[in-house]
Amino acid sequence: MKVELQINNSTRERARYVGWAPSPCRIRVTDPSGVIAPAVEVVLTSVSGATGGVVLFRKTSTGTSSSTLTIKVPTNGATVPFFVLGRRASTNDRDVSIEGRLKSPNPLVKGALVGTVNLMVRIRKNAESLTTAERDRFVAAFAQLNDQGAGRFKDFRDMHTNVSQPQAHGAPGFLPWHRTYLLDLERELQAIDPSVALPYWRFDQPAPSLFTQDFFGVSGPNGAVQFSNTNPLQFWVTDGVPGVTRSPRFGWVPTTQAPPNVIDEAATLALGANYSAFDGMEFNPHGNAHTRWDGSIRFIDTAAKDPLFFLLHCNVDRLWAKWQKQNNRYDSTQAASFDGDPNNPIGHNLNDTMWPWNGITGGNRPPTAPGGALASSPCASAPGAQPQVKSALDYQGRINANAREGFDYDDVRFA
Repeated sequence: MKVELQINNSTRERARYVGWAPSPCRIRVTDPSGVIAPAVEVVLTSVSGATGGVVLFRKTSTGTSSSTLTIKVPTNGATVPFFVLGRRASTNDRDVSIEGRLKSPNPLVKGALVGTVNLMVRIRKNAESLTTAERDRFVAAFAQLNDQGAGRFKDFRDMHTNVSQPQAHGAPGFLPWHRTYLLDLERELQAIDPSVALPYWRFDQPAPSLFTQDFFGVSGPNGAVQFSNTNPLQFWVTDGVPGVTRSPRFGWVPTTQAPPNVIDEAATLALGANYSAFDGMEFNPHGNAHTRWDGSIRFIDTAAKDPLFFLLHCNVDRLWAKWQKQNNRYDSTQAASFDGDPNNPIGHNLNDTMWPWNGITGGNRPPTAPGGALASSPCASAPGAQPQVKSALDYQGRINANAREGFDYDDVRFA
């Protein structure tokens, strides 16, 4: 007898990635040999090494989590749903297994292994905590996305300019737009290497591991960032110009100090329990984290030329995620979750679709829409090809399980 375990309701290998939020899964009997009953009971268990990921199980998306789950599976091939959610993050691709073992009935052997599947608990982590292998996989995927200026990254650079600035800055849609922007880029990275998740630069702390030649570089003469000869980011090109320009201002030393005049995490989370107060974080810490540098990252028009931009904004988004959990601000129908001022500009209202993924150009939108629709994922169906502002709020599927977008942060658990 054999069973098939489908992760994210899919048999595809690229769908075998989960986060903290419950992922929909299915089990079915594919070979009923030796079974005389109309159904069998199968016990699911998470198996991994000392540093591997660990998952928990639920019968429903809102049920109680447990380390094992017993499921009654019909032998006629019909599927039975269940849910999997991460308990401990993975460090390597598909380093955790789900084993299905027979519980009943006779004459089959109790405890016999009847199905297994390998998966990964894929989480956005602090860049300082990445293993060398995690760092190298991420850097390699990012460099490939850029492809010396000829790759898909060009669209992401072109999405974030002075022309597009009103779509993404200075109004309540700042956080939803950038959350969607990061998700689009992350999904493109995962199309290259599905084990990769965006790390974040926690800019209220020193970053001795991030600002090295093997990771995001060291500022050299005239602000030219220097990489090791084994770091593929040494071939970074944007706008036809090789290299990255970035140097700290105010005598700041990034490896031993946090940027000056950037409020810390506690102060950010204390900005206010209503979104209209919290989104002041666009100016500090976000704005000040940008402007503590000289170089392209300092200005809206050029910030996305520097790959550090995406780690900076990953931390901005993480802070929003922490604030959401702290204040239970996932429900777009509640006024405290978003600033629904009727005078918000186009692109900043809950029901607005977001540029450039909506393809709308001209008028109040920019004249072009680089990149096309939002990248799809084999692990989550939300937020769709043309996401609305409100789709970014319930990213873990707390209000609606189908709204889950398939990413999580190491310190913002679902439970």
